[in-house]
Amino acid sequence: MSCAQENGPAMSAGTSRVPVQSGATHGASRSDRPRRVTVAVYAADPVLRVGVVQQLRQRPEVDLLAEADAEQAQASLVVVDNVDDDVAALLHQLRHNTATRTGLVVGTLGSGTLQRVVECGVAAVLRRSEADQDQLLHLVLAIANGEGVLPGDLLGKLLTHVGSLQRSALDPRGLSLSTLTTREADMLRLVSEGLDTAEIARKTSYSERTVKNVLHEIITRLQLRNRAHAVGYALRNGLI
Repeated sequence: MSCAQENGPAMSAGTSRVPVQSGATHGASRSDRPRRVTVAVYAADPVLRVGVVQQLRQRPEVDLLAEADAEQAQASLVVVDNVDDDVAALLHQLRHNTATRTGLVVGTLGSGTLQRVVECGVAAVLRRSEADQDQLLHLVLAIANGEGVLPGDLLGKLLTHVGSLQRSALDPRGLSLSTLTTREADMLRLVSEGLDTAEIARKTSYSERTVKNVLHEIITRLQLRNRAHAVGYALRNGLI
C-alpha cells in the first residue's frame, strides 16, 4: 500500500510523537548566534529517542524544538525499528506539513519498503547502525538544504525493485518521456546515482544555482515532495 493510500490516524499509539526540549544554551541572545536548523524528533521507543537526542544536542548547528513548536521544525526525524502502517501514517502526516522535511532513521528497510517511504515524501534515510553524531548532523543539514540522502546499496535496491515491476500506464496527467527535457532527465539521473548539488554541477558544467533551479522546477511541475520522491516517481513512470 502506497503512502498516498494511507488513511490512518494522524498519530497512532504505535508511533507516538515525542519532540524534545530545546537545546538552547544560556548567556547569549538567540539573535547573536548563527541560525541553526530546527529539528523535531519522533519515536515510539524512548531509548531510540534518547540516543538521537543526545547525539544532536551536542551540536551547535542544531536547535531541538519543544513539543509546542514541533510542527515548525525545518527537519523532522522519525526514528524506528522498521516501517509499519503506523509509521507510514506518521510519514504521510508529516508529508503534508509544508514547514518541514522528513528524514528516516531506521533499523531495517527492504527494497519494497524503501519505495513506500520515498512515496511518503521522505527526503533522507539513514540506518540506525550508522547513526553516529556526524551522520545524524549530515542528515539534518542535507534535509534543511533540500538535499536527499540515501545509502548507495539502498538506492541500488530501489532501482532493482522498480526495474522488476511491470511498467504500468502513465498517470492521468499523461506523463511521458517528453515531460522532462534532456537537461532535466540528465540531472535527475545523477540524483538517482547519489550525487549532491555540487557534484551534479561539476558533472554537467552548470552552476550549483542552476542545478538547484532545474531540480526545483521538476519537483514543482510534477507536484512532488523532494528529490528522492522525484527519482522514485520518474523511475516508476519511465521518465529516466
